[in-house]
Amino acid sequence: MDDLRNIIGKNLSDLRKRKGLTQLELAEKFNYTDRAVSKWENGDTLPDVEVLFNLCEFYGVTIDYLTHEDNYRYIKNDSKTAIINRILIICLVSLIIWTLAIVIMVISIIRHKPTIWQAYVWAIPLNALLLVFFNRAYFRKRIIYFLCWSIIIWTSLAATFLSIMDMNLWPIFILGIPAQAAIGIWLNLRTIQAKAISKQ
Repeated sequence: MDDLRNIIGKNLSDLRKRKGLTQLELAEKFNYTDRAVSKWENGDTLPDVEVLFNLCEFYGVTIDYLTHEDNYRYIKNDSKTAIINRILIICLVSLIIWTLAIVIMVISIIRHKPTIWQAYVWAIPLNALLLVFFNRAYFRKRIIYFLCWSIIIWTSLAATFLSIMDMNLWPIFILGIPAQAAIGIWLNLRTIQAKAISKQ
């Protein structure tokens, strides 16, 4: 166990130096003291799993990278090419959603049925929901969660309103207010919990 602590400590120290950070600067980024960072790097203690995960994300490496001496094999592929590939995958799947909306519209025109233009409106919250999943898998940015869930709420309400086309249904938009507030509170609670756990 001491060997593992020393390996992790040395790797953490090397990564910090490569980033050009002092122990104090790193400690401030993660809401710790420079003494805690010093203990990690000297192999006296180990950060908890969540902090290790956050450090790996920050440095762009895997947990395996931290726990191995010959760690060059475990560098995460977070290069510009990987980011561009992720964005292209998101665009491709979004394109599929919008193509389905067009297909539904064309079929309704061919069958001489009332044009189902609402398919385009329903494509917006569906696309935003897709972005939530990709954000969870690739980026984990709070602002993207907030924007996507806001778009899902308001466009779903608008799509429902436009699909039914009943003018007496306008109070449905009032439902968006508590839903929007709930998203803000939920995201803030998650941030507070993550900070509390990382300080323990």
